[in-house]
Amino acid sequence: MPEPRTVPRAEHSISRRDIDPDALKVLYRLRQFDHVAYLVGGSVRDLLLGRRPKDFDIGTSAHPYQVKKLFRNCWIIGRRFRLAHVKFGTKVIEVATFRRQVAAGEEVGPDGVPAPIHQPSAEEGGAAPATSSRSRTLPPTR
Repeated sequence: MPEPRTVPRAEHSISRRDIDPDALKVLYRLRQFDHVAYLVGGSVRDLLLGRRPKDFDIGTSAHPYQVKKLFRNCWIIGRRFRLAHVKFGTKVIEVATFRRQVAAGEEVGPDGVPAPIHQPSAEEGGAAPATSSRSRTLPPTR
């Protein structure tokens, strides 16, 4: 993943006062628990254009089930690409995990985090271990 470009405060017009307080709560809590988190999407565009955003989206290094552990008011949505919806009354802050290429054979662990399948070394015979037909694998993203 390429490094994001951080624009110094003096070079843009966005102030924390312009960001929804609940979106800030989500950002701060994710960072408090050592996750990378950014305000993303149309809200950033709208703030740069001096408009009031209709909603706020967050991109993070935390997987949806890790987000759910941090917020009682969180629901996981989606089948193929899971998202976390953190609800504050009727307002929803959408939290998406940064995408990455998932190799064939990577499984999703019990905590919802993709984990690579053990690749045996030459000393171990070099044969790939069998996986259960019940194991879930994520298809590669495009």
